[in-house]
Amino acid sequence: MQMMHAVVVDHPGAPDVLSYREVPRPALKPGWSLVRVHGFGINHSEVFTRQGLSPSVEFPRILGIEVVGEVAATTAPDQFTTGQTVISIMGEMGRAFDGSYAEYVLLPNEQLYPITTDLSWAELAALPETGYTAYGALRGLRLQPQDRVLIRGGSSGVGMMAAKLAHALQPGIRVTSTTRHADKAATLQEQGADQVLTGELTHLPAAATFDKILDLIGPKTAKDSLQHLTPGGIVSSTGELGGQWAFDAFEPIGDIPNSRYLTSFSSGEVEPQLLQELVDFVTENHVDIHPTKVFTLREVAQAHAEIESRQGWGKYVVVIEA
Repeated sequence: MQMMHAVVVDHPGAPDVLSYREVPRPALKPGWSLVRVHGFGINHSEVFTRQGLSPSVEFPRILGIEVVGEVAATTAPDQFTTGQTVISIMGEMGRAFDGSYAEYVLLPNEQLYPITTDLSWAELAALPETGYTAYGALRGLRLQPQDRVLIRGGSSGVGMMAAKLAHALQPGIRVTSTTRHADKAATLQEQGADQVLTGELTHLPAAATFDKILDLIGPKTAKDSLQHLTPGGIVSSTGELGGQWAFDAFEPIGDIPNSRYLTSFSSGEVEPQLLQELVDFVTENHVDIHPTKVFTLREVAQAHAEIESRQGWGKYVVVIEA
């Protein structure tokens, strides 16, 4: 039996339940391909799952909802070749079946997306969930020249990526980012924010108005965001950083002001051409997508602890060296 290293969660709990150990390498089965993992990002949803906040997930489980790597073996040789670079996102990876916190991951063929790129594994690992979500959400906001854009949850990985991508998509816009921590303001400005609002900010200042708002806090603040749109403005409620998955109550006529719009973006609905478009866009426009911090597989628990403390910022990735 071939073995591999993986990070296993035997039961929900604190970061120390993430156990780095040897486990059997997955065996190929019909309709699936084996991917050699080269990298993945650490996501807030994985922290929630590890804490036991994803009721459908059964343990023990190898977490990880995204991966970048190479095809190691496949049951679809007409679609994939050994050594081909691929990305995979969501699709119950790391939830209904074992995910990417491992040296190898077994994935459904329909969930593999070939990518052509010269990006490093660390750069590519910063893109699947974070970059795809930021890029897709910004496209949904229909950015226009001179737009005033607000990013709520600006110090998150998606928030910081969105600030960079927004300027590349529409160089004339002005980006304001929010963060609860005043000591992160300078970093956000270095990463693309033109202005930073600090504090809890469950409610924005009364006079603050924006043409487009990317609300990564989610249902906890989305209704407030709608009240700060200019006519014709759009809120994209994308993410649940506020820890709230749904609106307590939502009354469209009362909660959406006239001539304002509410949308969202789900990275669970993967458009393969959009993934390649994103990779090409950041390459051609020289967007800095270097992750904030790179960990080894053995250090996944440390990465979770830093994210959970809310003292970390930006995108954390794991790279597995050859």
